[in-house]
Amino acid sequence: MEEPRSELQANAEERTKAPDFDVLTSPEELVRGERTRDDFFDAVLGLSKPATASEVADLAGHGVDAAREYLEWFEQMGIVKQVTESPATYVRNQSYLNWRRVQALQDEYSTAELLDFLKDEAARAEELAEEFDVASPEAVSLSKHASTTDQSIEDVWEAVSAWKTARHRVDLLERALATESGDAADQRTAV
Repeated sequence: MEEPRSELQANAEERTKAPDFDVLTSPEELVRGERTRDDFFDAVLGLSKPATASEVADLAGHGVDAAREYLEWFEQMGIVKQVTESPATYVRNQSYLNWRRVQALQDEYSTAELLDFLKDEAARAEELAEEFDVASPEAVSLSKHASTTDQSIEDVWEAVSAWKTARHRVDLLERALATESGDAADQRTAV
């Protein structure tokens, strides 16, 4: 390891004092705040299919070398997964992001509040399931349902999207409640 330049080195008097840990960058600042990092983070969150470092760089508006560094770091953090080696492609790690959301729910809300949210979202998901009369949103044919109910395809699509969102929220809320009580964090729901 190279020695820092002389003007960056502590003198003899400074070496006798304990370091001021309060002036060190907090872990939160290391993960947030820097615009370049935020640009790359936003880019990887938007990935819907595997992307190369070059594609991520284009999405973030920065250079390929920086993209490679951030992608490597994001992979170590669990934010992305490398899918292929040559060329290296990456996808966002939705499991990690869901875990983070569960942690945020637990940090921000009480058990009683989480239960209230779960009750509301479960009722919304059930209401939409009854409207479509199928087992899951994936089983809905947008055009067929639109024609049989005399609705626009856009309206049907919005309702199906709302159903998917409600089911996802139910899943996250159930996981937040389950992990709060000590159960597995990766528990899935039947809704």
